[in-house]
Amino acid sequence: MFPNKIISSFNELEYSLYNYITQHANKVIYMRIRELADETHVSTSTILRFCRKNDCEGFSEFKVKLKLHLEKRAENNLKSTHHALSEFVERTLKGGFESYIQESSHLIAQSGSVIFLGIGSSGIMAEYGARYFSSLGKFSLYIKDPFFPIHNRLLENSITIAMSVSGETHEIINLIKKLKEKGSTIISITNQKNCTIANISDLNISYYVTEEYIEESNITSQIPVVYILESIAREIHRSGKRE
Repeated sequence: MFPNKIISSFNELEYSLYNYITQHANKVIYMRIRELADETHVSTSTILRFCRKNDCEGFSEFKVKLKLHLEKRAENNLKSTHHALSEFVERTLKGGFESYIQESSHLIAQSGSVIFLGIGSSGIMAEYGARYFSSLGKFSLYIKDPFFPIHNRLLENSITIAMSVSGETHEIINLIKKLKEKGSTIISITNQKNCTIANISDLNISYYVTEEYIEESNITSQIPVVYILESIAREIHRSGKRE
């Protein structure tokens, strides 16, 4: 309802208005513009300017959008863990998924170093992946800080494993570009192939489960990511024993 780009453009009065609306949204959808002005101690012109910044021609349109937003949020019911697992099995594992596991394993096994990227829940997966790979004999590092310094000599013959549910995480996209320019091969793990991170990667593994949000927080299941990471790490370990 309120993208960060729009929020950052608010002035002091608009911030005050924004805070009131987010805290009393169920009340605001039934208020007249003059009532909201009195409650928030701002002018009606400030409210109209606020509405226009949020792509609404007036207060009436803003209330309609706010009501739809509240209804959509109320409809968000958590799916069972079994549902996410079933989706992954039905949509992904029945295809040629294993060939991506094999190809990724081969690339990583031949690399000199492995770097995991991710922020948020994907950052937790990056940390888990680095630890799991290291436990099975392929020493790896993880980066959750988009400003983490990376020197060229560490990227020689390296593989970067980038993780993002949406595939549109700007911080990860910028890191991928920098690492790719310095010669690192990029393997990405995303929820779908039709995304920026998949498009700029050398190899993409997509797992296709329904994305879920609660209070605008992405709570999409990470079960497929754990499966992918563990499958790749175990295949690398097995291939090392065969050699």
